[in-house]
Amino acid sequence: MAVPPEIAESLQRHPPPSGPSVAFALRLAEALHRYGTPAHRLEDLMKRVSGRLGLEGRFFSTPTSLFASFGPPEALRTSLIRVEPGDMDLERLTLLDVLADDVIHARLSPAEGALRVEAILARPPRFGPVLQVLCWALAGGAGARLFGGGLKEMAVATVSSLLIGILSEVTQRQPSSARVLEPVAAILSSSLAVLAASFLGTMSIQVATLAGLIVLLPGLTLTVALNELATRHLISGTSRLTGAAVVFLQLGFGVALGSRLAEVLPPPPVVPPPLPLPTWTQALSLAVAGVAIGVLFRARPRDWGWIAAAGTFAFLGARVSSGLLGPQLGAFVGAVLLGIGGNTLARLRNKPSVTIVVPGLMLLVPGSVGFRSLSSLLERDVVAGVDTAFNMLMVAVALVAGLLSANALVPPRKVL
Repeated sequence: MAVPPEIAESLQRHPPPSGPSVAFALRLAEALHRYGTPAHRLEDLMKRVSGRLGLEGRFFSTPTSLFASFGPPEALRTSLIRVEPGDMDLERLTLLDVLADDVIHARLSPAEGALRVEAILARPPRFGPVLQVLCWALAGGAGARLFGGGLKEMAVATVSSLLIGILSEVTQRQPSSARVLEPVAAILSSSLAVLAASFLGTMSIQVATLAGLIVLLPGLTLTVALNELATRHLISGTSRLTGAAVVFLQLGFGVALGSRLAEVLPPPPVVPPPLPLPTWTQALSLAVAGVAIGVLFRARPRDWGWIAAAGTFAFLGARVSSGLLGPQLGAFVGAVLLGIGGNTLARLRNKPSVTIVVPGLMLLVPGSVGFRSLSSLLERDVVAGVDTAFNMLMVAVALVAGLLSANALVPPRKVL
């Protein structure tokens, strides 16, 4: 088929761009996507990078793919990159952000930048599997205390999270096995909670089960999905929202199976209720959870203190506000405090705000509410399940509104 004369003339005047600038943009976009950058942040950053490199770039991101087009509309060069979503890696995101600045300000050429992206991707993990598994256990134990549990719940959740962390490290090498991690982990956590209650006496099975699964709860994914929807990235937000719903269903299915163990075990012994733990244990749990989440998200050690401080500040603000204003407005206040704190620190340190905001958000996300909703539905308490699910969505919306309000009050210096 012959090319129309006007299109041929346009192609001669504006040939599809190629070369090191395009190669750098494609490699940078793929790396950012691989390590958990949401669609709205990724597309905004890549538009800024391509504009500074003299490219007319258009980017479209979904949770599993990335489209990048360069050139005028009538002479586009389009690339489709299929990406498997990876684990959040805050250190690599920070290095990629610094690299993007170096190329934008001509401290590195695009060709050198493309090589540097490959070097960042090839870096060995900072934290080994032993520390990762240990932080799974610490997150579970701290989560049980934050959910209102006592020593028994903390001990059971610590053991459950430890075993699930080991299971996660083993299944990472086999993609087919990794896809069944959530239901298997839920069966394991609920079975251990039921077994412990049968032998140890009075304890909250739900708190122990929930805390054991705290790292796998997709509350952060749900919040990111609603954030993408709020910023008009509808396809990516809808896809991510569906993925979060599927994970909730897998966890609920596993918990339902594991809880059947109670039918064959002897009734729990009658023991006096344990004494409530002192208040300082909650503050300690917040600090431990912040550091554990920092390790699990692969943040640099120098950021652990900032992560724990910002998360504690936001959590306490949300807890106090919830008592006065209700859970939805409490989540809004916590997100505003977290966003303002993260953006302020990012401006002072000239670092991406995601290194502070994302780990801190883990202490506020409504994953536990969604889990309780699903548990009610599985117990055929439909009214309570639907009511709790609605509360979960409202809390997630409040978090998104809080983060957007914080960005309006204290605009971040960087896109990430």
